[in-house]
Amino acid sequence: MKFTFSQLVTNTLGAVSLALSQFSVAHGNVTPQAVDITGLKELGEEWLETNPYTGNKTAIKIGASAYNQNCARCHGLEAISGGIAPDLRKLEPGAEGDEWFTYRVRNGATRNGIPYMPKFEGVLSQEALWAIRAWLETRYDANL
Repeated sequence: MKFTFSQLVTNTLGAVSLALSQFSVAHGNVTPQAVDITGLKELGEEWLETNPYTGNKTAIKIGASAYNQNCARCHGLEAISGGIAPDLRKLEPGAEGDEWFTYRVRNGATRNGIPYMPKFEGVLSQEALWAIRAWLETRYDANL
């Protein structure tokens, strides 16, 4: 099979592009979506250690929407992971789960220098992130 110079260049560039794609952001270039936190008590600048919105119906509703806009792409609809990212139904309620959650949403996750989850601190408000956590607590499944 003969290739023209143009076809050879195109095929080579395609192969190089495919090879380099493994070094791109693991979960794609996702732009975080703004979260309307109307109805939630303001929490201030200092991060709280535990979720102030646990069981708060308004926060849970806001958190469900915020999760679907910002987290479901990787963590799955209804927090049921398809294997790309951790299944967040396993994230236990209470202080221990809050500690892990705040660490991860504030700092993101990187493996071998590749970002697997962006840092959300400074991108989404503390109120929005705690609302997501309030919703995630409703999804906890001790049987997983």
